[in-house]
Order: sequence, then C-alpha cells, then structure tokens
Amino acid sequence: MHTDFDFIVIGSGFGGSVSALRLAEKGYRVAVIEQGRRWTPDNLPRSTWSLSRWMWRPALGLRGFFSMRFFRHVVVLHGNAVGGGSITYANTLLVPPDRVWREGTWAGLNDWEKIMPAHFATARRMLGVTTNRRLGPADLRLREMAQAAGVAASYYPTEVGVFFGKEGDAAGTTYADPYFDGEGPPRTSCHGCGGCMVGCRHGAKNSLDQNYLYLAEKKGAALFAETRVVDVRPLHSREDGAAGYAVETLALAGPARGQRRRLTCRGVVFAASSLGTQDLLFRLREKKSLPRISDALGQHVRTNAESIIGIRFPGSQVDLSKGIAIGSGVYVDEHTHIEATRYPAGSDTMGLLSTVMTLGRPGWTRPLTWLATLARLLLTRPLTTLRLLTPFGFARETMIFLCMQTLDGHLTMRLKRRWFWPFSRQLTTHGKKIPTFIPAANDFAVKAAQATGGVPLTSLTEILLDVPTTAHCMGGAAIGRTRAEGVCDGKNRVFGYYNMYICDGSMLGANLGVNPSLTITALTEHAMSHVPPRERQRWNATGTESGEAPARRTADDRAMEA
Repeated sequence: MHTDFDFIVIGSGFGGSVSALRLAEKGYRVAVIEQGRRWTPDNLPRSTWSLSRWMWRPALGLRGFFSMRFFRHVVVLHGNAVGGGSITYANTLLVPPDRVWREGTWAGLNDWEKIMPAHFATARRMLGVTTNRRLGPADLRLREMAQAAGVAASYYPTEVGVFFGKEGDAAGTTYADPYFDGEGPPRTSCHGCGGCMVGCRHGAKNSLDQNYLYLAEKKGAALFAETRVVDVRPLHSREDGAAGYAVETLALAGPARGQRRRLTCRGVVFAASSLGTQDLLFRLREKKSLPRISDALGQHVRTNAESIIGIRFPGSQVDLSKGIAIGSGVYVDEHTHIEATRYPAGSDTMGLLSTVMTLGRPGWTRPLTWLATLARLLLTRPLTTLRLLTPFGFARETMIFLCMQTLDGHLTMRLKRRWFWPFSRQLTTHGKKIPTFIPAANDFAVKAAQATGGVPLTSLTEILLDVPTTAHCMGGAAIGRTRAEGVCDGKNRVFGYYNMYICDGSMLGANLGVNPSLTITALTEHAMSHVPPRERQRWNATGTESGEAPARRTADDRAMEA
C-alpha cells in the first residue's frame, strides 16, 4: 500500500529529532512537521526586547521561539522552533538520580536502571555533553554561597551541550565538524556571552539543528516548518491504524498560509512537547479521530517541583551575564537542586516578572506581606529598591536560580472552555495546588543575599497569582503498564494503535529533579531501538521484533474499550 511517507513525526524537539534520525537511518521515508520557524544566526533576536523574534504569540504577530503559558496552577515556559526547545533551552544535560525509575507510573515496567545507561551514553555522545569550562562570575559567586551555606561539597560545574573548542585555542575559533566524522556542520567555540537562551548566534550551542535534526535531514527526512498538525485519522476505516494514517496540516506562514494539506503514512510519532502533544491528543480524541486514546491522557502532569527565584545586585560592577546559560549548580539538600542561570547583557525582559522575595505563608495574605516588605526595603534602601524595580540592567546584575525537587506531585490537564473566554476549548489545570515556592531554596537565597549584599528575588506570579513558574512541564501522556495507568507503554507505543509513538516530555512518568532534555533523548533512543529496519518491518504484525502492534492490552483494557 502506497503512502506519502512511512513515518510522520509531529514536532522537532528532543524526541522528534531523535526519532527522525533513527527512523531515517533504518531506511524509512520520514517527514517532520514543526509549527515553529527555522532559526539561523542571521535572524535570531539581538535580545529579549526583540519581542517579535523572541516571543511566540502568533495572534499578536509575535513569531519567536519562547512561549509562556498561564494556567491556574502554574506558569509554563517552553520553546517552539525547528529544533524545538533546544533553540532556547539552557544546554544543561543531566542524568536523573536512579530512584526516579522506581517512582511514578513507569516504576517496575522495565529494568530501567539496567537498560537506560547505554541510551544515556548515546544521547550524551550525540548531544556533545561535556563539563562546563567557562565558569562565569555568577558561577564563582554560587560556589562562595554554597560554602557559606555549608553545602560546598555539592557544588558542581554543569554537564552541558556546548562546544568549547580545543584547550588553549581562542574563544570563537571555527572548526570542521568535531562530532560526527565530518558529517555534521562546522562549529565555533563558545564565547561565554550568556546568550544561550536567546539562541546561540555563534555556532557553539549543540542544539538539535546541529546534530540529530541536521543529520536526519541529510539522510533524507523532509521537514515542514511553520506548519501545524490539525488532524490524525486512521486510513481505510481501520480504527486501530493498522492500514496507516492520514495527517492533515495547516500552513502558518508564507504564500501557502491558511492552506490545508493531507499527508499519508504508516506510522506517527507525537513529539510536540508535553503541552503540545496533550492538546493535540485531547482534540483528536474529542472529535473521534483517535477515540482509543487512553483516559489517562492529561493525568500525572508534573512540573519538576520547580520554582524560579534569584538574587539581584543593583549597581553591581561585576557582569553576571557572562558565561553559559546554566553554568553551575548545588544541592542544598537531598531533594533540592539549584542552578545558576543567566541571560545575556541587555536581555532584561525577565526583570519585568521579578520582584523582592517575600517570606511567610502562601495565600491571599501574601500580596499584603509583599507590599509591607517592599515598603520596608524602600525606606531602608531607597536607591537600591528603585533600581530593583526597573528591568534595565537585570541580566548584568542578577543571578537567576532555577530550583528543582525530586519530590513527587502532579496535576491533571483537561480541555475545557474557560469562564473568561468560552469561545474555544483550551488546556486547563486541575487538582491540588502545587507548592508556590520551595522553602529550602528560598532560605538559601535569603542567606546568600545577606552574605553577599544582594536582594533576594522571586516571581510576580508567585506573589500575585499564588502560582509557581516552571521551565519543565512533564507527563500528561505518560508511560504506564496499562491504558488505565498511562497513554503509552514501556517502548513508547500508544495503547490501542499500531505504529504510533509518543516521544517527548509528555511520556515522562516521574519528577526527575533535573532538566529533562537528556532523559527525553535517552528514552527516545530506547524506543527507536525497538523499531526494526524498514526491510524487516511488518506493519500490522504482532510482536516487537517483526513489527509494532498496538501496545499489549489486558482484560481490564478490553473492558474499558467495550
């Protein structure tokens, strides 16, 4: 049976790019659909003040790569581009602690601690992971703070996907491909400008368009940028997808803007990020395109138990923006992990979302406590306070702390009409409130600020909305033992469908407590390792070696389907 492609991959982030390369290597005809645009050093924004090139809000004419989604329980920061979140992420690639494999919905499903190290090794090699060699002033100051707090032994330079060049060579030196035996693009060594999260203009950041995705396109994968998937439907009335799928797309830009296109394939990989995949699967299930999607969709959504705080040094003569985006970290206790984060000089817009840290209890009294704290600071340190309240100089003067915990906690996502905008259905969060802040992290920031003469900061959303901010939304279409527990199985195959996979942050089954990019990459490597080469593929066969059948159904699953 002829189809346009063998596999269509929806999204080009860590899971999507890995899938595209590994499938192309196995001889499959692959298409990658990405709603974001392709970025190059010539069209990247100069700073975060270039809103039309930085922020992603198409309805407002902003077609950048950084997005903020506001929910009742949390504010989610995420990326949107060819190369997914790798264009704006902070390069940090850490292996999570072993205990996460014994927690959450994937616990006991595989011998994860035995099988995953090999896939982490492959992911590290492909992403060029190395220890940070450019410790900036903020990293050195974090080391001093860790020593003052009595946790100096836990301080470390981060493991990152950055090309630093050869020892002794000048920063900014260009080399022929140093990673893939000449198959990859030329690379330029890191300047330490701090601009990683605004898109690397120098070719030093190991974003996916420099490795997995670059190689996938070189092997023939077709990439459709600025294109959104609006429907995925089984072909020829085979509800389980055994005959393949029709994927309908919508062009978002260019001469074809607004035009729809129908592509056919034998298999589909959903890799549109946790929020993107959940949103799309909800809509496909609701309109009966994919009615077999598990009712576990939207459950066990995790935020890495995360908050974003910081310390500002108004009027500082030390440029804290120098270095790489996340250059170092420290563990303040066995569950709590803090990373020193920065934007490049001049990229001060995040200062608009920061304010003086307020201690006390979360809830309706917190804004009042904040006003009292701000008033007291204004009376005692008026010039410092006025400088603190302006965003200008924020990147040069501020140590941003990205704080994460491995402690478990989760939300539920649903597709509903919101009371203030009932004209369309949108993702909404439900469940118990998650912690607005992390006491251990706040305590560290306060003591560190007192020791160094800075002012501790927190986010305005924490104070005014009583919600935390996370850069790592995970889960929602998680790996589980059955469709009652998850949306896909231990090989990422979607329950109830042939040749359908989920390979992005939505598959994660537990709070990692570290940046999830490396784990997403490694889990996708594991999933793709079980897909046979094209010449051995039997699309509707039962079993894992000769073909990918719908993930195993138990008696409970069949009862649910009935």
